[in-house]
Amino acid sequence: MKCPFCHSIQTRVIDSRLNQTQDITRRRRHCEICEGRFTTYERVEEVMPVVIKKDGRREAFDREKILSGLQKACQKREIRVDQIEAILRQIERRVQSIGLKEVPAKTVGQMVMAALHRLDKVAYIRFASVYREFRDVQEFVAELQENSESLDTQGNLSFPFVTIEESRSSSDKKEKQP
Repeated sequence: MKCPFCHSIQTRVIDSRLNQTQDITRRRRHCEICEGRFTTYERVEEVMPVVIKKDGRREAFDREKILSGLQKACQKREIRVDQIEAILRQIERRVQSIGLKEVPAKTVGQMVMAALHRLDKVAYIRFASVYREFRDVQEFVAELQENSESLDTQGNLSFPFVTIEESRSSSDKKEKQP
């Protein structure tokens, strides 16, 4: 590791500790040349798939974009920050576990809606109203009615998640178009 003071690469680790969630390692380092001490943070680089938007554009998976949507949906609700972070980690793990290089935005949106539905019904409706682009009150009411009809026996909302085959066939169709 390069010293931030003298730019020497002759540094050594004095102390290493994991953070509370044990996904980041904090290292105290010492420079052999200038005797300076500094801290570095190390985390595993996670390779996330590309998200295919409704209009066909492809964007890198953006954790901050999902976090922002969750925070807006949960605003002024009795939902703790750690609950929002847990949802975000769960979605990231699920997106990675799909094992594809590209994932439809629809799949990610449905994961967020399902998680919010389990956590807080009002936050779910807020997110759904933006995600599904409700244009009038009738669409909003229809969503509320559909929401109550699609509950499974445990009271969870069941979403038909996009399967791997569906996402592959939709990307194949786009490639075949001139």
